[in-house]
Amino acid sequence: MNKIGLNLEKAKLISNKLNGLLSDYQIFYQNVRGFHWNVRGEKFFELHLKFEELYNNLQVKIDELAERILTLGETPLHSFNAYLQNSTIKPVQDMKQGKECMKNVLDSFEQVIIKQRELLQIASEANDEGTNALMSDYIREQEKLVWMYSAFLG
Repeated sequence: MNKIGLNLEKAKLISNKLNGLLSDYQIFYQNVRGFHWNVRGEKFFELHLKFEELYNNLQVKIDELAERILTLGETPLHSFNAYLQNSTIKPVQDMKQGKECMKNVLDSFEQVIIKQRELLQIASEANDEGTNALMSDYIREQEKLVWMYSAFLG
């Protein structure tokens, strides 16, 4: 057992999965920062603000994920090389059209929600209520964002 009463092997598995999710969030965050900086055209003002809201939200989650990994007794990844190697979300460059940026955001949400659902199952089986609650909160919030951003696209 680790210091919070979880099986060591299960906590390590959860931490590894959380590090994959952390990697996705880091790339997602950087992509959205780029969208915020570079978006052009129709709906510029609206999207510029929305992207800022989103990257601020992602930054909070990045910190929460890293701290959860530490709470489980493991070390969060902390280099961009590691993030690039462990992320399913790919970096984008020079994306400027609002709808294209928003489609990328929706694709990224799909990938993190899938991973979070997997973590929800693994954490539940390990009696890891802390990770379970975190994933549930993220999923609930992001499902609503997916609906709203999808409505924006029409």
